[in-house]
Amino acid sequence: MSENTAITSSASGAQRALDLLSNTVIGIAATALVGLVLVQGWQVIARYVLNDSPSWTEPVTLVLLSTAMGLAAASGVHTNKHFGFFLLAEALGPRSKRLVHAISPLVIAVIGAVMAYWGWVLLLDGLDIRMAGAPIPQSLPYLPLSVGGLLMVVFALNRLVHALAESSEKGND
Repeated sequence: MSENTAITSSASGAQRALDLLSNTVIGIAATALVGLVLVQGWQVIARYVLNDSPSWTEPVTLVLLSTAMGLAAASGVHTNKHFGFFLLAEALGPRSKRLVHAISPLVIAVIGAVMAYWGWVLLLDGLDIRMAGAPIPQSLPYLPLSVGGLLMVVFALNRLVHALAESSEKGND
């Protein structure tokens, strides 16, 4: 096995692992979205049919919504369908376009790192405070924000590696 073959197979193995991670994250986000619909459906039935509105539905909905949004946004970074400068890149020439495709993942990684850090800080800050209506920490909705931000960094750095490799291949042509 040559050195190039080993690099290609390990890179494709890493890519497969990131694809699996992205698919898992989308599955969790979709499950959270279905859970959100079920919880809100129960809220409507309990309030308007049973005339007994449960107090736990709003806090649980917040956690499910932040889970769906944070994780789906991260997966969108992996699939290159979210957080990009697509219109700007298309308006530029080939050389500038490659530059934008290299800078875009860096911007996304910085935004993801900020989300991960401050989401974590906010999570830790409110762990000892209980949400009104549910026995869960008030800061729990920040956990998916932090995890989503961390995943955005990982997926954006992967996109940066691919953009740089593609740029070097085009530079060699």
